[in-house]
Amino acid sequence: MTIHRLHRLQRLPISRERAWDFFSDPNNLSTITPNWLDFTLTAPPPDTIWEGTILQYTIRPVGPIPVQWITEITHVDAPHRFVDEQRFGPYKFWHHAHHFFPIEGGVEVVDLVHYALPLGPLGTLVHKATVKNRLKRIFDYRRRALEQLFGPYTGEPKSLPNT
Repeated sequence: MTIHRLHRLQRLPISRERAWDFFSDPNNLSTITPNWLDFTLTAPPPDTIWEGTILQYTIRPVGPIPVQWITEITHVDAPHRFVDEQRFGPYKFWHHAHHFFPIEGGVEVVDLVHYALPLGPLGTLVHKATVKNRLKRIFDYRRRALEQLFGPYTGEPKSLPNT
């Protein structure tokens, strides 16, 4: 099984606490997900996450057929980080860590995703042909959506001590 890695960093002109409040509310997922994925929550989520939270939704990653995706929030260290892991869905393995670091003039949001596709060598080909670029497009959309919501970061990118 090949584990792929996606690492994204974005600075936002808001406090870590405000970033935490936004990202830890599952109701905000549709705001930062591209419309072409047709992201739909299929069970009412809580207003905030805790360890053991189960999120159920569908997406349409390719074509008109919806794919059910169930994730569990496995780690929560408010307001520093949380982790969601796929329990059922399109990936063989999905581990997404969200980190929030205070910086001068805002917060640094770091996403670290480790994932694997099913189907062995065929999955590797599908990753190269479509999945890698689709994930890049999804996180590019997310970057733009967050900047529209919170504005561009204009502060110094230097981290504060003891973060």
